[in-house]
Amino acid sequence: MSLFKDMLRSGESLFRDTLFLGYDFQPKILYGRENEQQRFAVAIRPLLQGQNGRNVFVYGAPGIGKTTACKHVLRELEEETDEVIPIYINCWKENTTYKVFYRICQDLGYKFIQHKKTSELFTLIKDKLNKGSVVFIFDEIDKLEDTDFLYTILEDVYRKSILLLTNYRDSYSEMDERIRSRLNPEFLYFRSYNQTEIAGILKQRRDYAFVPGVWDEEAFDELVEKCVETKDVRIGLYLMKEAGTFAEDKSSRKIGLEHVAQAVKNVDNFHIKPNEALEEDLLFVLEIVKNNSGKKVGDLYNTFIEQGGEMSYKSFHRRITKLSEGKYIGTEKISGTTGNTTIVSYSSVKKLTDF
Repeated sequence: MSLFKDMLRSGESLFRDTLFLGYDFQPKILYGRENEQQRFAVAIRPLLQGQNGRNVFVYGAPGIGKTTACKHVLRELEEETDEVIPIYINCWKENTTYKVFYRICQDLGYKFIQHKKTSELFTLIKDKLNKGSVVFIFDEIDKLEDTDFLYTILEDVYRKSILLLTNYRDSYSEMDERIRSRLNPEFLYFRSYNQTEIAGILKQRRDYAFVPGVWDEEAFDELVEKCVETKDVRIGLYLMKEAGTFAEDKSSRKIGLEHVAQAVKNVDNFHIKPNEALEEDLLFVLEIVKNNSGKKVGDLYNTFIEQGGEMSYKSFHRRITKLSEGKYIGTEKISGTTGNTTIVSYSSVKKLTDF
């Protein structure tokens, strides 16, 4: 009996391609979101007939396929026609009217726009888009600092569909009444995936990303259960990559329970976006939280001001929410004799071992 038969040799890998474990990867077949994609297609279809399209407000928990489903429909639209321009904007970074218009101009191919004013950028956008039809997808709209661009687009772009994506239903009620009355959207709720659907999605990605047969089935079932507990498919993808990496580090030909367990212990390092993707003000707030983990949000704001920060409490709180949704920090609302408050901790996500 060889002591080395179950060990990886030089140049061998358990992975085919880790690209398929990325959160932004677009599979050819989108599992479990057929009805939602059909709703998007129905909203966009009038544009193919030279008419104005419908608008859709999409909401649901993080990590359940809202962005992926929208992008999947855009990809099919691009394959079907070049008469409808697709525009996707993530409002995590493009969070002001100027930034949104600047990004759209870039996507439309305009050059030398860095010194143009907001109104000048929109004139370029309007002149080009009003020659045809356009689908706008604005993702993570709850991160926006202002929504003036929506009013402008609704007023001055003729043939369009607007899809707004958010984790929160009440993001709509927070919009200006002028925007809501013009937008008049259909509402589409994305329910969380059930266990069967999560297992199907992760199996699909496993078959793309890993060499056949390297996963112990009991270990994979354990990983699926952990993902179901969080209801976030992205955590499942993270665990798959981490477990495979741990197995490779041990030169193992199989990914077993011990590798999944190690990945679960390591899940506190999981972030939806890397730290370097954060803007300077968010990095400053994150550093405040890191050095004062477990304190009330009001106390953190006072520290922020003491260390030279310049923004209102409301803006500070908005950035705390943004970091929490990105899994950089954890927040917990508590009730006391003096009212409700929020405790902020540096730990990125609730430990899976706590479930």
